[in-house]
Amino acid sequence: QVQLVESGGGLVQAGDSLRLTCAASGRTFTAYAMGWFRQAPGKEREFVATINWSGSNTYYADSVKGRFTISRDNAEHTVYLQMNSLKPEDTAVIYCAADSKPVELVVPYIEYDYWGQGTQVTVSS
Repeated sequence: QVQLVESGGGLVQAGDSLRLTCAASGRTFTAYAMGWFRQAPGKEREFVATINWSGSNTYYADSVKGRFTISRDNAEHTVYLQMNSLKPEDTAVIYCAADSKPVELVVPYIEYDYWGQGTQVTVSS
C-alpha cells in the first residue's frame, strides 16, 4: 500500500510561484512512477506532469511546459511540483498520484493506483 499527502497550496497572485510537496509512505514507493493532476471547479481532471521511478524521465502537459517542474527525492519519499509564473487558469485542486505498474511515464489518470487528498491552488488576476 502507498499513502500520499499533498501540501503547499495556497492563494497567490498571477506571476507568483508555489512549491507543492507530496509525502509518500510505503515499502515500494521508489519503484513507482508518480504524477500530478489538477481539477478546476466544473472541469474534468487534467494531467499536469509525470516522473519515472528513478527521476531520470519527465513529461509535462503543454499548458505547463516551461513553467512547472516535477522532481522526486526517493531517500525522503517525497515528490515535488515547482510552479512558476502562475496564471488564473492554473486555479484548481491539485492531486499527487502513484502508479504501481512497470512503466516509465503515465499520463491517463485512470491508470494510477493511489491518490492523495489534494491541495487547493488559487491564482488571482
